[in-house]
Amino acid sequence: MKILKSSLFALFLFTCSIGTAQSRKVSISVNDQPLKTVLATIQQQSRYNIIYSDDVVQDGIKVTIKVADAPVSEVLRQLLKPHHLTYKQSTEDMIVIFKDTLAVSGHQISGSVTDQQGNPMVAAGIILQLKSDSSVVKTALSDDKGEFVLSDIKEGQYYLQATYVTFVPFVKEVAVNNGDQAVGRITLVSGDKVLKSVEVVGKKAFIEQQIDRVVVNVHSLVSNEGANALEVLAKSPGVIVDENGNITFKGKSGVMVLIDDKPTYLSSENLATYLKSLPSSALDKIELMSNPPAKYDAAGNAGLINIRTRTTKVTGFNATISGSAGQAIYPRHTENINLNYRINKVNLFANAGYNERKAYRILDLQRNYFDSESKPESAFKQKSYFRPVTKNPTVKAGMDFYASPKTTIGVVLNWSVTDKKENSPVYSSMYNGQGVLDSTITADNNTSSKFTNTGVNLNFGHKFDSTGKTLTFDFDYVGYRSKKNQSFLNNTYNPAGALITTEHITNSLPADIDIYAAKSDYTHPLKKGGKVEAGVKGSYVNTDNTARYFNVVDNKETFDDSRSNRFFYKEKIAAAYLNFNKDYKRFSLQLGLRAEHTNVNGHQTGNSVQPDSAFTQNYLSIFPTAYVSYKLDSTGNHKLNASYGRRIGRPYYQDLNPFINIIDKFTYFSGNPFLKPQFSSNYELTYSYKSIFNTTLLYNYSSNIQTETIEQDGNIFISRAGNIGKKEYTGITAFLSLKPAKWWTMNIYNEVVYVHYKGNIYSSSLDRGKTYWYASLTNQFTFGKGWSADLSGNYQTSILNGQFVSVPTGQVGAGVQKKILKDKATVYVNGRDIFHTFSPSGKITNIPGATSTYHNYMDSQVITVGFTYSFGKVIANQQKRKTGSAESEENRVKR
Repeated sequence: MKILKSSLFALFLFTCSIGTAQSRKVSISVNDQPLKTVLATIQQQSRYNIIYSDDVVQDGIKVTIKVADAPVSEVLRQLLKPHHLTYKQSTEDMIVIFKDTLAVSGHQISGSVTDQQGNPMVAAGIILQLKSDSSVVKTALSDDKGEFVLSDIKEGQYYLQATYVTFVPFVKEVAVNNGDQAVGRITLVSGDKVLKSVEVVGKKAFIEQQIDRVVVNVHSLVSNEGANALEVLAKSPGVIVDENGNITFKGKSGVMVLIDDKPTYLSSENLATYLKSLPSSALDKIELMSNPPAKYDAAGNAGLINIRTRTTKVTGFNATISGSAGQAIYPRHTENINLNYRINKVNLFANAGYNERKAYRILDLQRNYFDSESKPESAFKQKSYFRPVTKNPTVKAGMDFYASPKTTIGVVLNWSVTDKKENSPVYSSMYNGQGVLDSTITADNNTSSKFTNTGVNLNFGHKFDSTGKTLTFDFDYVGYRSKKNQSFLNNTYNPAGALITTEHITNSLPADIDIYAAKSDYTHPLKKGGKVEAGVKGSYVNTDNTARYFNVVDNKETFDDSRSNRFFYKEKIAAAYLNFNKDYKRFSLQLGLRAEHTNVNGHQTGNSVQPDSAFTQNYLSIFPTAYVSYKLDSTGNHKLNASYGRRIGRPYYQDLNPFINIIDKFTYFSGNPFLKPQFSSNYELTYSYKSIFNTTLLYNYSSNIQTETIEQDGNIFISRAGNIGKKEYTGITAFLSLKPAKWWTMNIYNEVVYVHYKGNIYSSSLDRGKTYWYASLTNQFTFGKGWSADLSGNYQTSILNGQFVSVPTGQVGAGVQKKILKDKATVYVNGRDIFHTFSPSGKITNIPGATSTYHNYMDSQVITVGFTYSFGKVIANQQKRKTGSAESEENRVKR
């Protein structure tokens, strides 16, 4: 009876609305055209403002009609009725299109929206989201009486949200069980007043599972506030960050990191430095892709991590400022401001930040040397103190020009500087085979470096029609300028403390890297569903690295040819891809194929000691990808997903440079011009139940494994990248999201993986495997009245990575925050590594005639307080495009 009454009422309103739309007439003749396009024509001819949501007028609806000088009411009736749609003329110039309740079935959610004076709010946005993962189920607009109806709703738990420009959003929990739900009247309060009558309970899920990626919503975790991007990454499921900032994903190294779909073009060391300069306040979400689609570059053996920064989607002027202060052993602070202003067809945006921190780390090393009969020959113990002071100003600015409703032209400028100064005293002791002290060495090591990154992106996007045909073009230039000056002063003493020798070495290590990239992507929807994507890309990289070393005696520098060199590297990559995806009733398919041709040239200039040398590489590689998803039941609650992808890991640019870089008197780093690219094949099979549980079986096979290797030369350890053979990786992951109480959400992630290496490292063979376990637990608490908190932790057992074997480690973090100033501001306090348990340590194996262990004491125990405030005037909604042509090159810069 209730549905019948609603249907009759809707029919009555429909009949009444016909009479109000008689005065204006239109002439249209179209055949199998999108309904959205035809409605735009009607709007242009009749001067009505026609309003609808994409959920009502869907992209796939096609219509055919031929009328001349016909009333708008008759034209709309012919167009809408076959698709179970209807309309109402809410004002003299406004028509709202919505679903015809006579033509739909299933449960309904109905209600009305008013302001504080009881006036109906026309065209208020109504959004229905799943409570489990906050995914959008239905959207609608309220009619001229402020009323709305959401139809075809399945049983379940939902969040219902009502929004209107300049008004505080309303969010309510709704349960749909055995019948329709009437939520009654929703009262929206103007943005300058506090919403006291309604408790906002909606919040994005921390983890979202999609067919080809896992999405981490950064600000769903309170303890992420005041952190930097690297610290946020370390809390993401399956991501491990070691003491040097190296990132592994699901146990695999060589992950490629993107910022807003654009590569960073940085080595692991410098990427870590850059991510430390990005405050969490500038981030929105993190996308984890172990098998990325074909549209992304094939670089990155472990897959991709795409960090998406916050982009404002409203017009007018709006801004967010944030600041935080932290205390570890030394203090640190971060400030950030984000601005956005749109007027007419121009949108301007800018983000500026500053980060300053003094870090602290103690590294203990012990090396034991043996003769050919494995008898102790000598031993070495070293303690190093690192106190780097880093200053990071960053600026991002740009403009979008909306040339037409279908065409956007944009420019984005990026600039950042990492200025680091470090004094690192080092104390070493040498022992003979009987364990008796032979000598001690004190070192005063000083480093001053400045790394400047300048980037320009020009982008163009055109949407051909409402079906989703789009063409985009991007051009990127990225320039890196690195300056590094070092001084190593070593004094050697006998056991009695008398000075034996003094050695003083200085260097200058400038590096210039210029990267040019251009790409174009086209998306073409198919008539019977699905779509095809195709694209091309070209990139050119030119690097110039110089190493100038000097021996200092009596304060006079003498140029050292044996350590100095100049290295040029040029790389060209041409790529093309094709991707197809389609959804069937229970079956979803995505297939992709990418081809990349690589040409590289390296040249080391000679001098009086070093010979001139050069190398060239040319190779064509094919990278297929496949994703299959199947719903095991009609509701889609139970799913199976299978995926396959082939990836490549190209060497970092500086890893090909054969020059020696001194770390300390007993540790050097050297490049390797004979490095080959690494290739990996990734297989995954996932079962998921709703957004509550999923488990994945993993298998990865990699050849020409690139990893850090250690070679012994007397008492000196030389670190360089090398190809050591093959690696197999087999494992299982599991994710579980629980809600023990209305105010408590718990996310549990576990990973068990067996890793096996087989190959050769210098004069020794490596054939070793090891199983590790990684687990993380995240608890989110929402207490009401603006209070929220979280408690999280992770633990990992010993991990094998080539010659390196780490020991177990873990940490716990917590945070609490409060919304203030009418929800426009947030204050928070959080702690990371509360119990100070993160101490990465381990041993180095497969070194003939030697063993080595290391232990780090980190300043990872940090307490942070911070504040975020948003202000401005909202006018309307708009979308912004922030993508670039660079898709892999930045990840391979090393300084």
